[in-house]
Amino acid sequence: MFISEPLPFFYGTTRLYICYLCPYAQRAWITRNCKGLEDKIELVPIDLKNRPSWYKEKVYPTNKVPSLEHNGKVLGESLDLIRYIDANFEGTPLFPSDPAKREFGEQLISYVDTFTSGIHPTFKEDAVQQTSAAFDYMENALGKFDDGPFFLGQFSLADIA
Repeated sequence: MFISEPLPFFYGTTRLYICYLCPYAQRAWITRNCKGLEDKIELVPIDLKNRPSWYKEKVYPTNKVPSLEHNGKVLGESLDLIRYIDANFEGTPLFPSDPAKREFGEQLISYVDTFTSGIHPTFKEDAVQQTSAAFDYMENALGKFDDGPFFLGQFSLADIA
């Protein structure tokens, strides 16, 4: 179900505007759910093929998802949103307190755009040759910490990103 009528904005409701199929929006959605915020952050699905005009006019002028309406402002960009949700809402922290893991986690999150931009064009080319360096980086990153099966040992924002 998609919302087609404008909602009352900035009335104290925290809303996460997403498209269910958008991997960038899924990052913020996963973060919300992992922190147990289903009752605190309302999901508002947007149809990207038929975006309602009120979304661009009243919510997020860039007209992209995800965006988060919180405390009288709207924030966007998925990697910024996962950090924001983790830092500004209750629930299990999704970033470790260990300084070495935090630093490496930030490096991984910063690498995500490089990884993604290196992978997408290869869908039409020789994928193995074009992507081996990117996947080697990720494989090495998975082996950095040995206290769990995830990038920073325990499931974190780095895995969500």
